[in-house]
Amino acid sequence: MFSTKLEVVFLRQVQFSLTVEVKAAGVELNEKISSFIHYFPCRAQPKKKKKVDVRKEQAQKDRMKKKIRKLEKAAPEMIPIEDFVTPLKYSDRQKCRKQILFETERRVLLMKKWCLFKLKQDKAEKNAIQALVEAQQEALKELRLESEELYQAAIRRDEGLFPFERDGPNHTPPLPGYDPPEGKCIDITKVYTQ
Repeated sequence: MFSTKLEVVFLRQVQFSLTVEVKAAGVELNEKISSFIHYFPCRAQPKKKKKVDVRKEQAQKDRMKKKIRKLEKAAPEMIPIEDFVTPLKYSDRQKCRKQILFETERRVLLMKKWCLFKLKQDKAEKNAIQALVEAQQEALKELRLESEELYQAAIRRDEGLFPFERDGPNHTPPLPGYDPPEGKCIDITKVYTQ
């Protein structure tokens, strides 16, 4: 356990001196205590002292003082406004895939056909509505020539055309003493220390 003979001799002397002191105090040693004293190292090797270079230490202190002065002179760091910073996932993609030429042409032709179809459909709807309005106006003119009473009855608004029944209050009054829940609020504000 011990590396040198000197340490063994030293520990035996310490053990002997401890047993003598304990016996002088009138206390008997049992085997456990004596074995503990035998293996107990009484002193450690002294650490080697580092050689301190005064010039290096002074230079380090001067550098620290210079850094402190520089930080004191500098303006305080501005807190960034997060609202004006666009996250990268919303920024425009730098790399855009080039579309294949025949695919681009196919899509352009398809869009032109779709526009032509919707134009024809819109014109047909407008022509049908215009024809119905003209037929209605012609019928009303003929009806007016036949009978004024029938004409007035025809242009009168029909109340039963769109039946609407409402039962109950038009708004709900608030409950007395009801405190609506506000929900959970998780604060994710960044804290900046200056």
